[in-house]
Amino acid sequence: MPFRHPPVRTAGVLAAAGALTLATACGDTDGATPTDTEISGEEHSVEFEVGNETRYGTLTLPEDADEPVPGALIISGSGPTDRDGNSPLRPDANTNRNFAEVLSEAGIASLRYDKLGSGETGMAGRDEDDRVRYEDFENGVVAAYGKLAGEPGVDPDRLLVLGHSEGALFALRTPRVVQDSPPIGLLLAAPPGERYLDTIDRQVTEQVRKAESAGEFDAERATQVLSDTRYGISRIRADEPLPEDLSPELEGLFEPRVAPFLRRIDDMDPQRLADDLPEDTETLVLWGTADSQIPGRDIERLMGGLDDGTRVDIEDADHVFREYEGTPGAAVLDSERPFSDEVAPAVREFLDTVV
Repeated sequence: MPFRHPPVRTAGVLAAAGALTLATACGDTDGATPTDTEISGEEHSVEFEVGNETRYGTLTLPEDADEPVPGALIISGSGPTDRDGNSPLRPDANTNRNFAEVLSEAGIASLRYDKLGSGETGMAGRDEDDRVRYEDFENGVVAAYGKLAGEPGVDPDRLLVLGHSEGALFALRTPRVVQDSPPIGLLLAAPPGERYLDTIDRQVTEQVRKAESAGEFDAERATQVLSDTRYGISRIRADEPLPEDLSPELEGLFEPRVAPFLRRIDDMDPQRLADDLPEDTETLVLWGTADSQIPGRDIERLMGGLDDGTRVDIEDADHVFREYEGTPGAAVLDSERPFSDEVAPAVREFLDTVV
């Protein structure tokens, strides 16, 4: 977060100053992540149709499975994030890949896929200036869920959904939008707990204030960016056209082509989505105590809608659940920091009660 969607474009001066990023830690571009091991189990490339478009992904089956096993759909976070959980701004996060490994070790199959605008899926034949709709992503979730349910090695009566960050909002929607075999459990990893545009407002405010403190913005510029942010949000919520003269620092964030998506997803209050879940849906909420994008108060608000939900805080883990130390000289690149070893036990304990 802030959330951006395809096509990928520069985020302007804030990004150049290191302020408008997806997290405190960032990835490198070598494509190698030595802290991540090979996934145990069998991996197969899959594809499925979303309307007249094709999405591409990876199905992971646990080793030595001689009968159908439970399955989990893994939904990526915001932006052009591929099946492994990587994006141009964070190419070595491997969030989804690491969760697939955790699930496989626990005897759970998983499907992760390149969302629209990423990986092998790309723009699926669309023009890069086409409008981005919320339905483009939700329809992808529904189709991917159906693909997982139909796999011979997967038990369609024991399906789960794991959503990371923005993906958690789609996960919360799945019991209402899938046609058959609704999920018996949801795993919400670093989920937002407030409305979408409120999250953007908070994150932009935090980043602008950091830039101002570092001398990268003067007070007048900071005030203008924040004023334009709130004006842009008000226009989106009112279903009014966005002005063309917003601060250049907000380029890629408030654009007419993504306004319909922002308006639709902003209508979905995470706490209300949680409160509307079917009573028999088990939920696990994972949150890293070093997450600079989702504050603890957001998790507390979300838990207000999950009366019987389980919350596990992962100590010193960031937004993608890699170990993070905020001390001078500590490793910053994702490729230099391991996925927290506290995640697997928390997931396994939850699964033992659900499947």
